[in-house]
Amino acid sequence: MSSSSAYELLAQFDESIPEFDEPFVSAVRGIAFWTAIALPFLYLPLLVTGLHSGATRTAFVALVVCNAVSLLVGHSHGGSD
Repeated sequence: MSSSSAYELLAQFDESIPEFDEPFVSAVRGIAFWTAIALPFLYLPLLVTGLHSGATRTAFVALVVCNAVSLLVGHSHGGSD
């Protein structure tokens, strides 16, 4: 999937949100935005101690996936609509 089609998909999703849900959606976007900023700080202890065990690697991959999802959900927080 190219980045332009991903942006088009996100724009279509934004247009499909009913107006009465806007405060809830805005809150979720805000939480996702700040989560995407904070999650990389949790990478540091895992990287410093090393990714030698399976549990550590799993935790690192889970953090990266959560960060990617947070970036997608919170991408338009605070942006001009």
